[in-house]
Amino acid sequence: MITISHLGYIKRTALVEFKTQGRGGTGSKGSSTRDSDFVEHMYVASMHNTMLFFTEKGKCFWQKVYEIPEGTRTSKGRAMQNLLNIETEDSVKAYINVKDLKDEDYINSHNIILATKKGVVKKTLLEAYSRPRTNGIVAVNIREGDELLEAKLTNGNHDVLMGVKAGKAIRFPEANVRTVGRTAGGVRGISLAEGDEVIGMITVENESEDILVVSENGYGKRSLIKDYRVINRGGKGVKTMNVTEKTGKMIALKGVTDSDDIMIITRKGLTIRLSVEKMRVLGRATQGVRLINLKKDDQIAAIAYAANNGDEGEIEEIVDNAPENLSEEKE
Repeated sequence: MITISHLGYIKRTALVEFKTQGRGGTGSKGSSTRDSDFVEHMYVASMHNTMLFFTEKGKCFWQKVYEIPEGTRTSKGRAMQNLLNIETEDSVKAYINVKDLKDEDYINSHNIILATKKGVVKKTLLEAYSRPRTNGIVAVNIREGDELLEAKLTNGNHDVLMGVKAGKAIRFPEANVRTVGRTAGGVRGISLAEGDEVIGMITVENESEDILVVSENGYGKRSLIKDYRVINRGGKGVKTMNVTEKTGKMIALKGVTDSDDIMIITRKGLTIRLSVEKMRVLGRATQGVRLINLKKDDQIAAIAYAANNGDEGEIEEIVDNAPENLSEEKE
């Protein structure tokens, strides 16, 4: 089990440390973190899987799972800044768990899709990332004033959704983004108005997830992905949230299911954990409902997945019954 915290601490833990529990159990403590930190990503992987790390300046770094520092179930882990050769002013923005970089069929049938804040998307075969270098490689050339926002692993059949601060989102098939080499530039994913920027990008297959959007003043909602019609990339998108002075700008777009938990972090350091299951599904053009009561002069800073490590028995069942799925990443 690989766990990555919101503040960038990583560790691997043997799955045998997670005891099987009956349904409805209370779970067990999964990680010791600072008060302001929490486990954001969990991956079940084999020792020979490879983790890809993408930084906001557009670089990619590799780490074999067996090279990730081992920790106990309750330990904090090690800061990724000390594990990878990342520049001091750079930081990791996205992670991808890859099954096997030596499997020709696998690396030539999967893509890495990157998105930046200025609306650029780039699709490259996983094969281009199959030759690790200690100092990392350039995954996408980031222009001045831009930064990498998301990286996703796809199989050629996904749709891409990008959301912007002004409350719009665009949905287009990944086939609309031509595959380019690692050193090539990206293409326009969404057209931005002056002062606007992309706040999230997800990839979905078979409409298997709902869309969660959240605004800076604490409003949010779930809407069905089928409410977003598929159009060509590069357009302005459709309204995904009615942004008003009361709601503030949209700051997050996530793909969610009923089993997910979401952590909301405010600028003053407060956090609240919400179950997606309890959020109502609303129309695409509504402003949503209040998710958190913010104090005066406070705003939401970030929204993150809160890894649900309270049902370790279920994790062990997955490992026992479907070993071929150990490397599948939550898309």
